[in-house]
Amino acid sequence: MDNSQNDGGKTVLTHEWYVVHTYSGYENKVKANLLKTVENRGLQEIIREIRVPVEEMVEVRNGKKKTVQRKVYPGYVLINMINTPESWYIVRNTRGVTGFVGPGSDPTPLTLEDVEAMGTVRTALQIDVSVGENIRIVSGPLEGFIGTVQEIDYDLASLRVMVSMFGRETPIDLNFDQIEKL
Repeated sequence: MDNSQNDGGKTVLTHEWYVVHTYSGYENKVKANLLKTVENRGLQEIIREIRVPVEEMVEVRNGKKKTVQRKVYPGYVLINMINTPESWYIVRNTRGVTGFVGPGSDPTPLTLEDVEAMGTVRTALQIDVSVGENIRIVSGPLEGFIGTVQEIDYDLASLRVMVSMFGRETPIDLNFDQIEKL
């Protein structure tokens, strides 16, 4: 539970992401109750952010498309906070919360990689190629091949490249880190 940094003799507490388990279907109520408590008690510096990860899904019912939001992790809420006795008590005693994820009563902070993998915090990826440019594949089974960029998907950090194989143009999906600009 060490979420502090030593800054020249002073201990500086840092914000980290924690996972809270809730009753199923109570995720948004827990978020609303926590936000209200944080506002009422002036704890914005301790409890910075509360998220219920959702994704948009397109459903087709009776021939009509409808966009709905679906919880990615039902029964869980993510909280960015400094773990102090006060913040632990407030979160743990919020109606609908069954506990922190971690051994015993000690909440375990998520690593930045875990948070990014959960889709909560995304690092914006940039690539210096555009549609129509030629690239070289630098890793994978087609390493060394040259192709032309057809599509770029920044959300998935991938692109579609047309590669000439056996005298035919073949579309290949690659990640940003598998290519280099020519």
